[in-house]
Amino acid sequence: MKICCIGAGYVGGPTMAMIALKAVDIEVTVVDMSVARIAAWNSDTLPIYEPGLDEVVKQRRGKNLHFSTDVKGAIDAAEIVFVAVNTPTKSYGVGAGRAADLRYIESVARTIASCANGPKIIVEKSTIPVKTAETIKDILAANGRGITFQVLSNPEFLAEGTAVADLLNPDRVLIGGERTPEGAEAVKKLVDVYARWVPRDRILTTNLWSSELSKLVANAFLAQRISSINSISALCEATGANVDEVGTAIGKDSRIGSKFLKASVGFGGSCFQKDILNLVYLCEHFSLPEVARYWESVVRMNEWQRRRFTSKIVLSLYNSVADKKIAILGFAFKKDTNDTRESAAIYVCRDLIAEQAHLSVYDPKVPAEEIRTDVLGHGVDNPRLTIAANAYDAARGAHALAILTEWDEFKALDFPRIYEAMSKPAFIFDGRNIIDLEKVRAIGFRASGIGK
Repeated sequence: MKICCIGAGYVGGPTMAMIALKAVDIEVTVVDMSVARIAAWNSDTLPIYEPGLDEVVKQRRGKNLHFSTDVKGAIDAAEIVFVAVNTPTKSYGVGAGRAADLRYIESVARTIASCANGPKIIVEKSTIPVKTAETIKDILAANGRGITFQVLSNPEFLAEGTAVADLLNPDRVLIGGERTPEGAEAVKKLVDVYARWVPRDRILTTNLWSSELSKLVANAFLAQRISSINSISALCEATGANVDEVGTAIGKDSRIGSKFLKASVGFGGSCFQKDILNLVYLCEHFSLPEVARYWESVVRMNEWQRRRFTSKIVLSLYNSVADKKIAILGFAFKKDTNDTRESAAIYVCRDLIAEQAHLSVYDPKVPAEEIRTDVLGHGVDNPRLTIAANAYDAARGAHALAILTEWDEFKALDFPRIYEAMSKPAFIFDGRNIIDLEKVRAIGFRASGIGK
């Protein structure tokens, strides 16, 4: 069997690498229009950072795992074509700010229709709104050459930072297909690929629409839990309760569980906000305004939590951060990834620069130019934003230090050394609740966390 994946990003690259690792008899080719991205996949410095991914790619690259810009050749040769291109939120026209922009999905469908030399199984791997398969099927059916296609939905449920572990041992693999003999046969072929290493009882099969919708709903439920505990963090600060203790107490309830009950400066990443807004748009489209408002509140709470964190910094520093230096530790939206999409750090940095603060930002994996672009815009410079080589350089002379990503190295910092190098009084704002506040207060810091 030969498999092709269109899109060499956070989903396509790791997923195909794992299939190549676990099914050495399958030829896997990942294609992308970006020459630079494909070159990076073929180099010693991969375009994305995920613990363990380098080793997986290096084991199979050049054997049964290939990265190429030859889109047509890969489609021609493949029996199964995965589609893993970006589906950002629309920034224009009808549904702007909420609906998914499906231009890349449509473009891929047209490319497949024009390049395919025979029947193919098309697998939606991108996060897409329910009923997108109808669009793909319609475009493919219009190929004019009598070629038939089966469209399956196989959403990814990877968490960035643990993608390799998630692929090795997934909670579930979800595959949706049409309830026809041809659809069932296509589903079976994809099930057999995953069954090389995933237990059969973890491979769930549904109809197309259930699979497409399940991805959006899963991310909405997870984001909802984060917004819920973040709303309680504000109440904890007002009453003297400790949000970590509250989270532990309610997480012991087997009906609730402990995951995603960690208060923070807010959730980020490529999926949560985009998928919730897409869900909101779908609810409005199907005339369900009450449901739309309910899910929209999850996003509003996340935005409020970021603003609340910034306001706390400003108020603590005597109601002004103008011309004061603030060290920002962490820029990625979570640890163990270099992804900054919708990172809380972007919004906190923008708000602090708007308050005329000077920022010194350090992140162990995010390139300096990406930080500048995310905060200021492409090609824009501002002397109020500098990038530090390490946490100690960032903190030198700073009035305050804000932790915005839960990198493990930040827990092991030499805080007495940092305190000596900072302006006094020295403040710490722990946006991820990863340090012992009492210990740093004993050093002399004025330290606060989220919900404490």
